Amino acid sequence: MKKIIALDIDGTLTNSKKEVTQPTLDKIIEIQEKGHVVAIASGRPLPGIRKIADTLKLDKYEGYVLAFNGGRIVDYKTGEVVYQACVDNDIARRIYDYCVKKKIGMVTYEGDTVITGTPIDEYMSLEARLNFMEIHQVDNFKEYIDFPLNKCLLTAESTVAEQVEQELNALYGDKVTVFRSEPFFVEIMPKNVHKATSLEKLLKYLDMDVKDLIACGDGFNDLTMIDYAGVGVAMGNAQQIVKDHADYITLTNDEDGLVPVIEKFILNL
Repeated sequence: MKKIIALDIDGTLTNSKKEVTQPTLDKIIEIQEKGHVVAIASGRPLPGIRKIADTLKLDKYEGYVLAFNGGRIVDYKTGEVVYQACVDNDIARRIYDYCVKKKIGMVTYEGDTVITGTPIDEYMSLEARLNFMEIHQVDNFKEYIDFPLNKCLLTAESTVAEQVEQELNALYGDKVTVFRSEPFFVEIMPKNVHKATSLEKLLKYLDMDVKDLIACGDGFNDLTMIDYAGVGVAMGNAQQIVKDHADYITLTNDEDGLVPVIEKFILNL
C-alpha cells in the first residue's frame, strides 16, 4: 500500500550538524524506489530547502516540498506550485508602517532573494545565510511588494519581539497568524495555514487518505501535522508537548530516528 511520509528538516531529518546521515538517506531512497511519497514540511523558504530536497532526490522520485510552514506546496520534479496561501498585501503594508515606527526589521521573500525596506540587521543576515539567499534592500517596500506573499518575517531584540507579537496579534490577529519562531523572529503567516492544512491539500491533490500519512517532527510548528497524520511521530529530541501528542516516539535525530519509523510504518507492513 502506498504511503506518504512528511518530514520536518531541523531536528528531524538532519542531525545536530545539519546533515542527512547515510543510514537515513538510504532508507528514504529505498521507500521512494518502492513508490512511496516523501514530502519535506518546513518553515523555511524554498531556497533553504533545495539542498536537502536534492540530497533526497525528490526531483527524481516525484517528491514534494511544503515551504513557509505549509504556505506553498511545490511538486519538486516539475517546479509546479500545487497550492499556496498568501498574506494580504495591504495588511503587509500596514505592518511595514508599524515596523518603521517601531524601528524594527521586516523582510519577505521573492524567488531566491530576501527583500527588505528596513535597515539590514544581524537577524536578517542570519535568515538569509541559513537559507542560502541574498538580501536586497528596496527603496519603496510598500510599492515593491505587488507579488504573492507567502510569509513576512519581523526581526527585533527578544524583549521587543515579545511585545511586537502581542501588539500585532491584537491589531491583525483576525486576519493573519502572528507567532515567534525564535526569540528574535516574529512570523506573519496567512490565517489558518500550517503544516496540517497544507498536507490536507497535498493528500487531496494526490488522492491519498490521511491514514496513509506518517508525519515526523520535533518542534512546536510540527504539532498540527503530528495531530493530523494517521501516524504522528515525535523525535526523541522533540519538545515534550510534541511527544505528548505523538502516536509514536522514536530515537533522536542524532541516532537516525527516522530509520526505525520507516521500517515499522512503511517497509514492514
